[in-house]
Amino acid sequence: MVSTVSKQKLYTTRIDLAEDIRVKVIEILNQTLAATLDLKTQTKQAHWNVKGMDFLQLHELFDEMATELEDYVDMVAERVTALGGVALGTARIAAESSILPEYALDAVSGEDHVTALADRYGAYAKHVRSAIDQTDELGDADTADLYTEISRTIDKRLWFLEAHLV
Repeated sequence: MVSTVSKQKLYTTRIDLAEDIRVKVIEILNQTLAATLDLKTQTKQAHWNVKGMDFLQLHELFDEMATELEDYVDMVAERVTALGGVALGTARIAAESSILPEYALDAVSGEDHVTALADRYGAYAKHVRSAIDQTDELGDADTADLYTEISRTIDKRLWFLEAHLV
């Protein structure tokens, strides 16, 4: 059975969360999906375009970070569908819905890219922490736990980026 809720289809599930709760959680998750896809592609932008003395180290670091984000894209999208929602994960939707600013295409040096990514990881970390609180308050401990897992890694990566900027 399919019902239309909040401009999107909601499929029946045996997960014991009320439909109105699932709709709210799915909306939060889809916002995260857009931001995570955007952060991943911005991280790849840095990976492809970094230049300078720290090229190899940063090139590899940025690639590792993008790979982690790809895993989170999958986790978030699959949680949306597990809750009966539709994962809104196209590049166009991500670009339109992301909380992150556009990446500066004139970034070249390692410091330029590290600074840009640190700014975006900081904004993303704030979003994730807010989502932990929101989904916990809605009574979805599983989604809050998913966000907690993401938060730990994002904070660690933010630390790595900021360590380059001292």
